[in-house]
Amino acid sequence: MHELSITEHILEYAMEEAQKQNASRILAIRLRIGSFSGVVPECIQMYCDLLAEGTMAEGVQIEAAVIPTKVCCRECGKESEITPHSLCCPHCGSLKLQRLSEREFLIESLEVV
Repeated sequence: MHELSITEHILEYAMEEAQKQNASRILAIRLRIGSFSGVVPECIQMYCDLLAEGTMAEGVQIEAAVIPTKVCCRECGKESEITPHSLCCPHCGSLKLQRLSEREFLIESLEVV
């Protein structure tokens, strides 16, 4: 349910930026979402469809790239990437990992006309 408030903020930001560019319509919002952010892109799209009705963002497409989390293994010292489906070091199998990247969530770009 936290996607509702996130989507409200995304749309607010997108519309402010589009207005600064004198755009009349927002066609797409491109997001980068960390694999451990807890954000579900499909939910963002669903809420956008509801919240954007009657606005310059009506019909906007959410294009989300889910990016893996970077870690450093405390056992073998190697850097790698993990996903929620594979939480151990791909080199040695250890679970003693230090996260190098955070729970990213970024608006990468907007497509406007």
